[in-house]
Amino acid sequence: MGLPAHQHDHARYRPSQGRRPRGGKAPPHLRRAGRRLRRAAALAALALLALVAPAAADPLRIATFHAELTRRGPGLLLRDILRGEDPQIAAAAQTIAHAAPDVLLLTGIDYDHGLAALGAFRDRIAEAGHAFPHLFARRPNTGMATGLDLDGDGRLGGPGDAQGWGRFAGAGGMALLSRHPIDGSAARDLSDLLWAEVPGALVPDAMPEDHRAVRRLSTTGHWIVPVRPAAGPLLVIMAFSASPPVFDGPEDMNGRRNHDEILLWRHVMDGAFGPAPDARFVILGNANLDPVDGEGRHAAIRALLDDPRLQDARPGSEGGRAAAGPGHAGDPARDTADWREPAPGNLRVDYVLPSADWEVTAAGVLWPDDGPLAETAAHASRHRLVWVDLAPLDPVEASE
Repeated sequence: MGLPAHQHDHARYRPSQGRRPRGGKAPPHLRRAGRRLRRAAALAALALLALVAPAAADPLRIATFHAELTRRGPGLLLRDILRGEDPQIAAAAQTIAHAAPDVLLLTGIDYDHGLAALGAFRDRIAEAGHAFPHLFARRPNTGMATGLDLDGDGRLGGPGDAQGWGRFAGAGGMALLSRHPIDGSAARDLSDLLWAEVPGALVPDAMPEDHRAVRRLSTTGHWIVPVRPAAGPLLVIMAFSASPPVFDGPEDMNGRRNHDEILLWRHVMDGAFGPAPDARFVILGNANLDPVDGEGRHAAIRALLDDPRLQDARPGSEGGRAAAGPGHAGDPARDTADWREPAPGNLRVDYVLPSADWEVTAAGVLWPDDGPLAETAAHASRHRLVWVDLAPLDPVEASE
């Protein structure tokens, strides 16, 4: 849109041969008209600048939710979604729609090759009021056959013999849903990294060599996925879902693996497995580890929370505080999972950790202490959705 052409207010006035009148100044009425013209031109220029200047980026809401959308066999989740009769699926969709994130990592959702179940669930979320045009998922390690008796029960092909525990290939995987384009072609998948290849890994000494040669670190997966908002900077999502540090023996196999799955992100930020992230990023997912309470090697998550390259927005809720049981050492408002008391008890296990070059504008755990939404969230999953709102920092602010 161009600027409108302006004519002089007194176009018919013509001083002698276009010369200024005697005294070198225009008559008062022309000087007033000139001032009006200059003001109009200045306002028009400002309006044009507003049109062509880039819009300030809106805050991004980034969320993670362990939705427990997993069933006992392949195809059963898709069946239940399409039937439209499962109250847990409806509650999960309503919970997500209420939070309305821009980018959501779902953990605990069954994977299929064509993303049929994920697409069908995305449609349920849209029916509940929130649209995600863009999806991303890769085959998880859960249920992936190894051909070895990893759990030592004398049988092959059981859930404990897979790369990550699972009754079938793809059980309890993870997926990204986004309002903004996902650059899947530029995604990096570290899910095939062998556990023994991680520097400082706590692989049990007693692990047989044939197991060590095939055992992957990731229970589910570790992804590095670029998301490209229409306005604002590139966002890099670093997603994972770790093994619970329980259900093992004195060798602490799962506790060690959980520690190293969390440790991997610090190696990634160091550049040990490809280029270190140079764009604004967010580490998020189900770490299955509380910094203080419950079982597990707490130093792993504490070291990640304390890393100066990250920031912990400390999202919380009144529901978590109200539901805390006795003997809780950490702040119960930070808890994200509603588990039975006294063991394991409610814990903080789900995290959204932005890099230090973001401004955190708000954060929370979707866990009301009462009301219809509290009932919906409780019916959706034992976990609660965690969200953080982010705005890009000015480069000068980010360097301070």
